[in-house]
Amino acid sequence: MVEAANKVLTLEEFLALSETKPSLEYIDGQIIQKPMPQGKHSTIQGELCPTINSVIKVQKIGWAFPELRCTFGGRSIVPDVAVFSWARLPIDENGDIANTFTVAPDWIIEILSPEQSHTKVTKKILHALNHGTQMGWLIDPDERFIAVYPAGRQPLPFEEVDGVLPVPEFCQGLQLTVGDIFGWLKVTI
Repeated sequence: MVEAANKVLTLEEFLALSETKPSLEYIDGQIIQKPMPQGKHSTIQGELCPTINSVIKVQKIGWAFPELRCTFGGRSIVPDVAVFSWARLPIDENGDIANTFTVAPDWIIEILSPEQSHTKVTKKILHALNHGTQMGWLIDPDERFIAVYPAGRQPLPFEEVDGVLPVPEFCQGLQLTVGDIFGWLKVTI
């Protein structure tokens, strides 16, 4: 239950609220507003989805979504990037992609913003892993560091430019390095 404007909200009542920008999330009985993405965050997020989709969506093995609301395990979160395997894509009665996603993504990617709590973002990834997510990435643009969270294993640190990042099993055709991710931030004139 959540107290917002002197009213206690359940998860169902929270989901009935109008969407906001930046998004609100329902985590552990609290409504938390995500920070507004800034330049580095937006750049990485904007490059990740088409890069991932250029491999997995065209082969119909998965689909990456930016800022997609995912409601599962008593929470409603909006990962920076949520990736679903093709077999687990929620489909509506017309065979179209569903509007409501009530399952954990197969792969969750979070990009840390300067004012964001590292702990809160990590907890979001761990919650997803505890509800069936295969892998989580936490990208820290300021530190040029990526923590990879494989399900059921210890987190793996990546900061070497040529370090190839692990991806979920269904994405094996996708190869990204730390240098690829942070190279998107370089402006060449």
